[in-house]
Amino acid sequence: MNEFIKVTEQDSPYRDLQKMSVSDLLENINREDQRVPLAVQAVLPEIEKLVSAIVDRMLTGGRLFYIGAGTSGRLGVVDASECPPTFGVPHGMVIGIIAGGENAMFRAVEFAEDSQEDGWQDLLKYEVSSKDVVVGIAASGTTPYVIAALNECRKNGIVTGSITCNPNAPVSKAADFPVEVVVGPEFITGSTRMKSGTAQKLVLNMISTAVMIQLGRVEDNKMVNMQLSNEKLVDRGVKMLMQRIQIQDYEQARQLLLKHGSVKLAAEAWLAD
Repeated sequence: MNEFIKVTEQDSPYRDLQKMSVSDLLENINREDQRVPLAVQAVLPEIEKLVSAIVDRMLTGGRLFYIGAGTSGRLGVVDASECPPTFGVPHGMVIGIIAGGENAMFRAVEFAEDSQEDGWQDLLKYEVSSKDVVVGIAASGTTPYVIAALNECRKNGIVTGSITCNPNAPVSKAADFPVEVVVGPEFITGSTRMKSGTAQKLVLNMISTAVMIQLGRVEDNKMVNMQLSNEKLVDRGVKMLMQRIQIQDYEQARQLLLKHGSVKLAAEAWLAD
């Protein structure tokens, strides 16, 4: 069995950061950031397995949960919160849970990530069931809040996934579909809000986007189900609709869009007439 080593906690290869010029700082950070998409590319097969499992559950009425602490938890909440406006799915179809609750989105809640009971209790508040998928996010792969929650999920027949940035991490052992994006030591030693956070964000983008496309929430390359929550999105929707149903009258398309609430529904109504 391979020994677990926290790559995310290893010393930065850069020294005396305080002596670097701004130009050097930016160049070195950028150099490290370029490692991230290559690390993600290396685990595309694992991401595919997780996405397929999520799609299978969601097609039969299940939900997707993200659960994490600190930066990892915040990234999960952000990705979940962007699904309704982007893809027009109901609130509660994709749910982000962060250790310490809503306040932890804005400031650290001391020791919240260390609880081995709170994660499962937080999931139970949403009546999590075997129809759902729970993805634990933990850069270190050792967060007790996340690991304990995933272990309880598996005891209750709930499919689990994980996203971490350390190989052979404990959180991976608690997941049916683990994803390990190993990006190496951080520019500032242990600052996993940097490369690790970027890697997690890229993977979350892939998961939610691929899942929603598979669920039919995108047509061609357009967000035909997006919520019309501001004038920019209304304008985008009008132009999409004009192209889709081949009309030139902007105001006519705008009124049609606002009447039906989405490009998809407006187009279907127009084509049905």
